[in-house]
Parts: sequence; structure tokens; C-alpha cells
Amino acid sequence: MSHIRPAAVAGTFYPGNAHDLEACVRSLLSRADPTEIAGRPKAIIAPHAGYIYSGPVAASAYACLRAYADAVHRVVLIGPCHRVPLRGIGATAAAAFTTPLRPVPVDTTAVAQILSLPQVSVLEATHAEEHSLEVHLPFLQEILGDFTIVPLVAGQAKAAEVAEVLERLWGGPETLIVVSSDLSHYLDYASARAVDAVTTRAIEMLSAEDIGADQACGRIPVSGLLLAARRRKLTVATLDVRNSGDTAGDRRRVVGYGAWLFTEQPLAEAADEDEEPSLHAIIARHGDTMHALARASIAHGLYHGRSLQADLSAYASALAATGASFVTLRRRGQLRGCIGTAKAFRPLAADIAENAFAAAFADHRFPPLDRSESVNLDVTVSLLSQPAAIDFIDEQDLLARLRPGIDGLIIEADGRRALFLPQVWKTISEPREFLVQLKRKAGLADHSWPEGMRAWRFLAASVPATAFTKR
Repeated sequence: MSHIRPAAVAGTFYPGNAHDLEACVRSLLSRADPTEIAGRPKAIIAPHAGYIYSGPVAASAYACLRAYADAVHRVVLIGPCHRVPLRGIGATAAAAFTTPLRPVPVDTTAVAQILSLPQVSVLEATHAEEHSLEVHLPFLQEILGDFTIVPLVAGQAKAAEVAEVLERLWGGPETLIVVSSDLSHYLDYASARAVDAVTTRAIEMLSAEDIGADQACGRIPVSGLLLAARRRKLTVATLDVRNSGDTAGDRRRVVGYGAWLFTEQPLAEAADEDEEPSLHAIIARHGDTMHALARASIAHGLYHGRSLQADLSAYASALAATGASFVTLRRRGQLRGCIGTAKAFRPLAADIAENAFAAAFADHRFPPLDRSESVNLDVTVSLLSQPAAIDFIDEQDLLARLRPGIDGLIIEADGRRALFLPQVWKTISEPREFLVQLKRKAGLADHSWPEGMRAWRFLAASVPATAFTKR
């Protein structure tokens, strides 16, 4: 006889009665700043600690789903085991999982479809007290309304085995995948931020192989999703990365939390094999072309005094689409020019050509490049995501929200504006000094905080530098 799996952590990880739980979830979602997304949501990674600690980070992922909620009727929910270890992936024979709000039906047909896989078996004991799945249900109930779940606990399994399960359950727009994972555990605040920044970069690059056991308790289901996302050419966006020292705990021993959204292209766009929405996917496919274009525009400038006019019909659709780039020039390790576009407004190929010319001949910090300097000139092309406004109270709050090693930053005040690429964190690793140097670049005093200060964050991915050769 099928049974209902009762709530195990109501009253500890989240409020234990329906009224308080509903109010708590709605409050967390109301404070989340939903990120503008392109494409259709397919999966999220979100944390599973007590709501007081990780709730704000989880809410940032769920808030992005609200506009698409009507299409989702099934959630594949997978997380790590904390209570009863197992080999492979544990399914359930339960008919429903319940929370103080109401029961959530299990898609028993979907469970039956994956039980034929050797890595999947029914193990109720691993589900009985497991919190990594349960804490997501109230968020899903608030956002989706009526839906079914396929609850899975990953134990000693390979990422490829998880990916195989996800592929079998992939479905269409009606199916959402939720992977449950916290990040680093019980490090000091600064160490946790550094480790979580490495994990964030691995997720953004869909690099399942680069996430170690000490970086995420849900490393196995996360890595499985990354493998599937790579095959399916999903685009990933980092929504929030913080730790318990930022939310409700002290900073001596913290737990890291992150939220990511994975989107897939609409079918009409996916049919175009040249269309690549991810920054890293564009670089992987078109990096050599972008470098050649930047070098050609510099050479054109040396001989003709103007940038190369890119013939868009000669480029793949990803390069003919609107995009934002920066071109950085270095000679013998020293900066020789850096010009770019903060917000996309023209075709990417044209943007790269114009910025390469401007970096060589119009950066006011340097004299125009001459032909003798073109020898040993390294050219780096970076692609930028759409900037997202940062909501902050004061300077300290802005500093707390920065993600070292991840965020590019734009600030604006008193009619002055300046930008640092994420690569600047390699030379300025401390957030306060990072902001001070950016203020100086904008022409603002180190300790000033003008009224109306605004800030935006963005991501960037770079084509590895290549040497420019005069032709």
C-alpha cells in the first residue's frame, strides 16, 4: 500500500504551521530580485539549509520561475543524502510528500520509468528524515500551485549516472529540474567566499569535473545536471552566492549557498545550430574568429586610420547578434589599452572590431599605437553579460554583496561612470580596495559616497590572449 511521506523538518528548518510558513515563503520571495532571463527555465540549483540561513538565496531562484509557473506541472527534485547513505540513487514508493501547507503528489509513473536503470532503487529509509528535498517543497508550492514531484536522493553515484536519470525524465516545458545543494561547509568567511567563487566558475562553465567533494554537499547531483546541461546546450546564470555569515550567522564558521538558473532556447531558436546564447559557448565555437577580427581591425587601423567595418553576412548568427565586448591590449605584460561596451547595442562582430580599434588608438591613457609597438602585442577579447542592477542600502551593503572573482562591476554617481571586468579581481582581491580603485577610475574620492550612487554587476568570459602579428 502506498503511503504519504510526512514532513520531517517542519518547525526546525522552516515554520511548522501553514500560516507562518506561507507568510515566511512569501516574505522571502517578495524580497528577492528576479533576474531578467532569456529563454525558458529548465533547471535550478538552490540551497537546502534552514530558511533563516539559506532562504533568501533559494528565493532568488524561485522568484525567476513565477512568470513560467503555468507551464510547469512536474518537478524532478534531486539532492544529496545526509541521513541514510546509499549506493546509487534512491527513489520512493510514496504516493505524496507533505508539508504544513498540503501534500504534493509523487509522479509514480515517472518513478517507474527510471527503476529499470541499474543505479536507481526504492529506499524509503533515505527519504524518511532527509531535509535536502523537503525544504524546497514550500517554495514550489507557493510558485507553482498544483504539480507532481519525482523525489530522488543521490548517494554514492557517478555524475554520468545522475545525468542519465535526468535525461530520461527531461520532458518538455512541463518538467522543471531542481537540484538541491549547499556549498562549502564550516570555513571562515573569507575562505568560504574564495572556495565558493571557484565552484561558481565551474558551474557557469558547465564544468562538472571541476567541483570537488569539499565544494558542495550536492556535488554529485550538481555535476550530473552540468553534464546534461552541456549536452543540451543550456545557458546558466548565477543568481546569488552568499553564505551564512551574510544572512543570519557569525563569520567564524560559515556554510556557503548559491542559486543558479538554467535556461533552454525556444524551439524556433534551437533549430539554428549557429545560435549559442552562453558566453562560454560563443567563445568555444567562435573564439578564433573573434580574435582574428580584433587583430584585423587593429591592422586596418595601423594602415588606414579607422576600424575595420565587419561584414555581418560573413559571420555566424551568434556574432551578428547584439552583444557587448571588451578588448584588452598588453605589451610585455603591461597594459597598453582597454576599451569596451558595458551594455550591448550593436552586432557583436561590429562591437569587437570597434573596440579593438579604440583600445589601440583611442584609449586616452595611452598614445595611439604605432607599427613598432604592434610586435609582441597580446590581444584579449572578453564577452559581457547584460548588467544587472544591484539593490543595496549603503557602501557596506554593496561590499557584502560583491562576489570576488565573479562579478564585473559598474558604478555611477554625479554623472561619472566606471567599469571593472571580473579579471581585475586577480590583482585586487579585497572588495573594499576593488571598490576604491573603481571610484578612482570614475574620478570619485576614495572615501566619498555620493547620494544616488548606483551599481550593476555582470559576468564576463574571455578568449585566451594571443599575440598580434603585424601584416
